[in-house]
Amino acid sequence: MDYLTTIEALEAQYGTPGEAALRKVADRLTPAYREWIMASRLCVVSTVGPEGTDGSPRGDDGPVVLELDDRRLALPDWMGNNRIDTLRNIVRDGRVSLMFFVPGSNNVIRVNGTGRVTADEALRARFERQGKLPRTVVVIEIAEVYSQCARALMRARTWGAGDESAGLPTIGRMLAEVTAGEVGGEAYDRAWPERAKTSLW
Repeated sequence: MDYLTTIEALEAQYGTPGEAALRKVADRLTPAYREWIMASRLCVVSTVGPEGTDGSPRGDDGPVVLELDDRRLALPDWMGNNRIDTLRNIVRDGRVSLMFFVPGSNNVIRVNGTGRVTADEALRARFERQGKLPRTVVVIEIAEVYSQCARALMRARTWGAGDESAGLPTIGRMLAEVTAGEVGGEAYDRAWPERAKTSLW
């Protein structure tokens, strides 16, 4: 198989970007971009570090980020698995990208910028839920914010395809496979819903 190894060879496979694709990029939150991002309860955060890349979903029961000003967003780090891959990457290499989703919309808003991790008590307190605070908050300095073409979500019928999860492997099964049965299994799957209920925040 031949691979494209130069930018010239790559660009030869594509046409010229349209004016809208080139001019949609802002260096701060515009009113429309702000409104859209504040409606998003789910984003995917991408980072890079010495061990490689990482992509992580982040969700909340309201806006997934807080606007500090038109050039800065704050993303709380709620309860997870303590691997902190995303946070390790940001501490060592601040480059970060976020993709914001809103259920029912095929549009995605993207933010590229630089992240820094803080345990600042006053900032953490702004995210209080049920008496709990995030352990840290990522503050993102916006370099670019722009809309993503809707075709990918349209092709996937993301919001209209219905529940296609029946019969898929469970997390317990996946864990059991990769640990030769030492972790996971049916007991893990049975215990998970109640464990999740008590540890969302």
